[in-house]
Amino acid sequence: MSQIIIYTIITLVAIGSAAAIILFIVAQRFKVYEDPRIDQVEEVLPAANCGGCGFAGCRNFAETLVKTESWDDLFCPVGGNDTMAKAAAILDREAVEQAPRVAVVRCNGTPEYRPRITEYDGAGTCAIAHSLYTGEGGCPFGCLGEGDCVAVCTFDAIHMDPVSGLPIVDDDACTACGACVDACPRTIIELRKKNKKDRKIYVSCINEEKGAVAKKNCSVACIGCSKCFKVCPYEAITMENNLAFIDSDKCKLCRKCVPECPTNSILELNFPPPRMKEAVEVSETESN
Repeated sequence: MSQIIIYTIITLVAIGSAAAIILFIVAQRFKVYEDPRIDQVEEVLPAANCGGCGFAGCRNFAETLVKTESWDDLFCPVGGNDTMAKAAAILDREAVEQAPRVAVVRCNGTPEYRPRITEYDGAGTCAIAHSLYTGEGGCPFGCLGEGDCVAVCTFDAIHMDPVSGLPIVDDDACTACGACVDACPRTIIELRKKNKKDRKIYVSCINEEKGAVAKKNCSVACIGCSKCFKVCPYEAITMENNLAFIDSDKCKLCRKCVPECPTNSILELNFPPPRMKEAVEVSETESN
C-alpha cells in the first residue's frame, strides 16, 4: 500500500515538473517584449482615458508615442504641451507645441431668434431627434437641445442653458478632448483655437440653406452675403455652401468682420468695449 502511494506521488511530481518545463518553454517561446518606457510615458499622461488623442486610452497612446517615429499627428489635448514635453523628455524626442483649443457651440438659435413651430415628444437624445425631425424652429442645422454633448463630457465642462436651450461651454474646464464634437449629430460643436482671455470671433451658424430660407427659420442665421469675407485682411474667412466660416488659426481678432454682418451671426466674445474712434467707425459703417 505504501509503495502505491510513493509511486503515485512520484508520478504526480514528474507530471507536474514536465508541465512546468513545457509551460516555461512555451512562455519563453512566445514571450512579448514590452518597452519599459511605455510605463514611464503612461505615468506622465493625465489618465483621463477620454479618447481625445484619438486612441482607446492613455496606455494605447503611450505605446504609440514610444513606437511611432513621427509625432506630427499625435497630441494629448487634456495634458497639453506640458504633458507632451514630459513624454518627449523621457523618449529623448522633441515635441512640437500646439495652440490650446476649446469647444465652441456654433449655433445661436435661442427662442428670441427662432420661431417655435413644432414640439418634439420623442426619445430625449439628439441622435434620435436628428433622425426624426428638423427641430423646433424648422432649422435642419440648428441645435436640438437634448444634451448629448453634456452626457459624454467627463470633465463637467458643458451644460445646457435652461433659458436659451443651448449648450454652454466652460472654457476653463474644457480640455478639448472632442467628445462633445463627436456626440453632436449636427456637427455644431467645433474645437477652435483658444485665445488669450478666452476671446472669440466666429460665425455662430452652420445653416447651408439659401439666405431667405435660413433667415426665415432663424433671424441670426448666416445668409451667405459675403460681406465679412470681403473685408477680412487676413484671408481667415471662406465662403462655401451659402455659409461663412472663420478659421480660428488665421483670424487675428481684428473684429472688422463683425459690424459687416447684417444678421449679427458673427459673435465676438470677451472683448472690451470699443474705444471711441472704433465706435464711431462702426456706427458709420452700420449707417452706410
